[in-house]
Parts: sequence; C-alpha cells; structure tokens
Amino acid sequence: MKLGVITVMIKGNIATSRGRRIALVAICLAAFAIGGAAYWYWGQGSAGAHAARMPARAGVPVSVAIVQRQDVPIYLTGLGTVQASFTVGIHSQVDGKLQEVLFTEGQQVKKGDVLAKIDPRLFQAALDQAKAKKAQDVAQFISASKDLERSNTLVKSNITSQQIVDQQQGKVDQLRASIDADEAMIQTAQTNLDYTTITAPSDGRMGVRLVDPGNIVHANDQGALATLVLTRPSAVLFTLPARTLDDIRAAMARGPVEVTAFDQDNRRALATGTLLLVDNIMDQTTATIRLKAMFPNEDDKLWPGEFVNARVLLETRSNAVVVPSAAIQRGPNGLFIWTVTGKDVADPRPIETGPTYDNLTIVTSGLAGGERIVTDGQYKLQRNATVTYTSPPIAGSAGNS
Repeated sequence: MKLGVITVMIKGNIATSRGRRIALVAICLAAFAIGGAAYWYWGQGSAGAHAARMPARAGVPVSVAIVQRQDVPIYLTGLGTVQASFTVGIHSQVDGKLQEVLFTEGQQVKKGDVLAKIDPRLFQAALDQAKAKKAQDVAQFISASKDLERSNTLVKSNITSQQIVDQQQGKVDQLRASIDADEAMIQTAQTNLDYTTITAPSDGRMGVRLVDPGNIVHANDQGALATLVLTRPSAVLFTLPARTLDDIRAAMARGPVEVTAFDQDNRRALATGTLLLVDNIMDQTTATIRLKAMFPNEDDKLWPGEFVNARVLLETRSNAVVVPSAAIQRGPNGLFIWTVTGKDVADPRPIETGPTYDNLTIVTSGLAGGERIVTDGQYKLQRNATVTYTSPPIAGSAGNS
C-alpha cells in the first residue's frame, strides 16, 4: 500500500509541474500579444501627430533677381598705346658749336619759338662773301652791257666787226648767269645762317635736353638735341579682333563712333574721343585689325607711350532683356538659367545670349522680362526644388556687383 501511495504522489507532482509550465507559457504569450497590440495602437494612432510635429524639409537658399528691360550700350574693348599727334626730334641742320639752349625741359612752346642757337659767325661770313661776289659780277655786267651797246652802234657804221659784237654779247650773258649763281649762293648762305637759330616747328612740349651748350653738333648726328611732342590732340592706336570689322564699319557708316580711353586697370576713364580710321590691312598673324582714335586731351591725361584700354561704342540696344551674368549657367544642352515659379519652385529654362556689358548680359531668347531668376546658390538646385530667399528679390540691373 505504501508503494501505491508513493506512486500516486509522484504522478500528482508531475502533473502539477506541467500545469505550471503551461500556465507560464500562456502568461508570456498573453504579455507579448498585449505589448504588440499596444505598440500597433500607439504607433499607428499617433503617426499623424508625429508627422505633424516633424519640421518640413527646408528649401534651398538662393539669391533672386527680377529680369529687367533697359537700354544697353554695346562696346568693343582693345589694348592700345597713346601717340602724340606730332613728334619731332630737334636736330641741327648745320655743323657748328652749340652756343645757347633757350628752352626749359618740359616747357610748352609755340611754333616759331627759339629753342637753341649755334655759333653763326662762319655762316655770316659766307653770306657776306656771296653778297660781295654778286656785287662784283653786277659791276662787270654793267660794264659789259655798255661795251655791247657801243659795239652795236659801231657795227652799224662798219667800224667794228660782227664777231666782236657777238663776243661782247657772250660776255654779257655769262655775267648775267654769274649774277644768278651769286643770288643762289646768297640764298644758301642766308639759309645756313638761319639754321643757326633753331626754332620750334610746331606747338608742343619739350622733352629732356640731350646736348649741352658748348658741344659741337653736326647735321648728320643720330641723336637729337631734344624731342618735341604735340599732345593736344593725342591719338590712341589699338587693336581689335578681325571678326569685328563688319560691326565697326557699320557703326562708322551710321555716324561718328565714340571711343573712351581707360587706364590699364580698366577702371578710370581718361578721355573721350572719336574713331578716326581703320587700318587698310589686317594682321593675318594675330587675326587683328588696327584702329586709330583721336582725343582732344586738353587736360593732358593721355601721355605718349602710355598703355590704355580703348572702348568703342558700337550701338545702344533699346529695351533689351538683361540679366546678371552670374545667373547664366552652362549645361549639356547649352546655356540655361534657373527661374523661380510663383510657388517658389526652381525651374531651369534654356536661353540664348547676346553681348555682355558691366556684369549684365543681354538675353535674346528664353526670357521676356519680369521673371524671377536665381543669381546665387544654383549649385544646390534641382528641377522642382523648393527655394527660400536669402534676400528680397532685386531688379536684374541692380544685380551688378
């Protein structure tokens, strides 16, 4: 009986343990189910609230300008040099001792002003000698003329022969020729004497004196005594690409073409003048043409030998569509520009452009004026991207910087 009781108790214990395990598993499954339901409920139920609390995606920050229409000047710019309208090296035309220098370096002189003098004594003596020789020949001519007159009277009375008359006529003619030669010698001597006084051949400014008084100068000296330049007016000789020749000729056909000379940095305007001519041949080596413009230069801002930038005004285009040059982008299909729609969405638009002036570019196709365009921040843009403004939109012409 005890064995049976023990067996019953073991079976009872085993059954109790198995029940407990089943109950524990059931409790765990119920806990998982409740947790999953709660997660699903709270996750789905509050998704809208979470989405509402999340910030919207920020737009691309860009700078925007408004496309404008305005009158735009069309320019061509070339590098050139200033040239004096008149440049003369002052030389002596006779040999002699430089006696005086009567100009000051840098002085403005007038035509005919005395600049220097050469010792005139030898030339004065040569002039006096030529005059004396002429007086001698004139006296002999008068005597021979009287002898000829007497011979003509005697030949009529058959007192003398015709041969003597002819000889006397030849002597008179010879003396007349000598007088003409003497006159030429006098003029030569007078000219040489005049050359001893060196005068200014034109108005202008004197340069550095290169020869001092006391030196012997010669007519064939290579070096000049000084240089005289006339800078009022002055010229600018510059070059432009050969392909612009037709545009330049068309502008000249319409009337005088304005040319403005700027300094080497192309920042400061020095003078305004008029295009004078286009050279009659192209430089095939550089594919350029030379042009010359004249400037009054009353204030002497243009200096001979100075490098300047010559800007030629070809025309002024009226009511042209212009955009800041920084707004124009280049893509695989050509030039385009980012526009901003009314919903602040970026949209690329293909364009065709014309000349550029002062950081503005003329748009010949693609824009009509009034559109909003992106001038900065384009590298972050994509089609249909939302944009935000870093500053209020400004007019396209005001976008120059």
